[in-house]
Amino acid sequence: MKQTLIGSFYLILASSIWGGMYVVVKVVVAVIPPLELVWMRYLIALAALVIIGLVTRQNWRISRRHVGIIIVISIVGYVISIVTQETGTMLSTAQMGAIITATTPAFMVLFASLILKERLTMKKAISVSLATIGVLAIVGIDNLDMSSMLGGISLVIAALTWALMSVLVKKIPNDYSQIIVTTYATAIAVVVLTPFVIPRLPQMEVTDLSDPTIWGGLLYLGIISTSLAFLLWNRGLQMLNASSGGVFFFFQPVVGTLLGWLVLGETISMMFWVGAVLIFLGVLLVITDKQEEQQLLSPALSQKTT
Repeated sequence: MKQTLIGSFYLILASSIWGGMYVVVKVVVAVIPPLELVWMRYLIALAALVIIGLVTRQNWRISRRHVGIIIVISIVGYVISIVTQETGTMLSTAQMGAIITATTPAFMVLFASLILKERLTMKKAISVSLATIGVLAIVGIDNLDMSSMLGGISLVIAALTWALMSVLVKKIPNDYSQIIVTTYATAIAVVVLTPFVIPRLPQMEVTDLSDPTIWGGLLYLGIISTSLAFLLWNRGLQMLNASSGGVFFFFQPVVGTLLGWLVLGETISMMFWVGAVLIFLGVLLVITDKQEEQQLLSPALSQKTT
C-alpha cells in the first residue's frame, strides 16, 4: 500500500506540473516554434539532469541490452509525442487539447495489455471511465472548435505515443536510477532533434528571445516541466501498473482549468467541480485496488531472477 501511495503522489505531482505547462507553452510558442521550443527545453533539462546526476554521484552505466528500449522511449515519447503535443497546442483550442489528452489513459490500458500482458480489472475500467467522464464534464463537448483538424491530429498522435512511451518505461528495470534513464533519453532526443533545428535557428528573432517572460517560460519548461516532471512520472510508473498509472494523467486538465481561473481570471462552472469529483473518485479506485499491489509483486520477483 505504501508503494502505491508514493507512486500515486509522484504521478499526481507530475501531471499537475504538466497541467500548468499549457499556459506557459501557449505564451512561449507564439515566439519560438514548436520544434525549436522542444529542442531548447531539452537542452536546459539535460544540463539540469547532468548536474543533478553528478552532485548525487549516480552510476551512469547502462546494460547494452537496455540501450535499445531507452532509444525507443526517447524517440517515441520525448521527440514525437512532445513535438506533436506542442504543435497541437499551438494549432487547436484548449478544449480540444483537454479532450484528446483524456484519451491517453485508455491507450495506456490497451498498450499495457498488449505489451506487458497486464490484466484489465473491473476497478481499472471503472476508474478510467469515471475520469474520462469527469474531463468531458470539465471542458464541455459543445464548446469544441473542430475546425483545427491539423491540431487535433497532432494531439491524437501525441496521446498515442505518450501512452506507448509510458508503458515501455515499465520495461526498464527498477535497479536503474530514474535520473540516469531520463538523462540518457533526454540526450538522445537532443541528438535526434539537432539536425532539424540548427538550420532553422537563423530564422528566429533574437530580440524576441531577450524577453524575460520567454526565458522564464523556457526555464520552467526545461527544469520543472521536463527534468523534474519526467523523473516523477517515470518513477511513479515504476511503482504502479502502467494501466493504473494512466488515470493520474487526468490531473492535467483539472490543474490547467484551476490555473486559468486563478491566474487568467477565467470562470469555472459547476460542471468543473462535478468533473473534478469524478476524476478523484477514479484515482481513489486505483489507489485502493488490492489487485494492483498483488500484480506489482510478480514483475519485481521476475526481475530479481534475471
